[in-house]
Amino acid sequence: MGAIRVGLGYDVHPFSDDGSRSLVLGGVTIDGPGLAGYSDADAVCHAVADALLGPTGLPDLGELFPASDERYRDASSLELLRNVAARVAAAGWTVINVDVVVNAERPRLAPHLGAIADHLRDVLSGAFVSVKPKRGEGIGTVGRGEGIACWAVALLESH
Repeated sequence: MGAIRVGLGYDVHPFSDDGSRSLVLGGVTIDGPGLAGYSDADAVCHAVADALLGPTGLPDLGELFPASDERYRDASSLELLRNVAARVAAAGWTVINVDVVVNAERPRLAPHLGAIADHLRDVLSGAFVSVKPKRGEGIGTVGRGEGIACWAVALLESH
């Protein structure tokens, strides 16, 4: 057995004022207002990517895909996550599992959890993936419906 490490990722985005922007979480387009951000603002993919990068010692998401680089404007965060997963594998790590919590007052996420998990599993070469929705219960930025926050924990093993 190789070394085992745990990574934690977090991301938060406010809802966008741009009515043409799509809401994308875990690579799944969901009805509702989109999130503001340089890429597609997929908070799920961003949190998972940082959870994978931290324990491997690779640069964080912002360093790998800077907002100052036009190539990443409106980029698919699922594709950025695919790139991160390839880097993690090339560095000698296998993703064992990823556990994700999405904190949002709206929209209702339960109908989309299976598709989000499937997309993540596909990108992460079949790793075990769990995705759970939570509400802000009226407290804080998320509770007031101003945006969406996401946490991800990843377990990795060196090979």
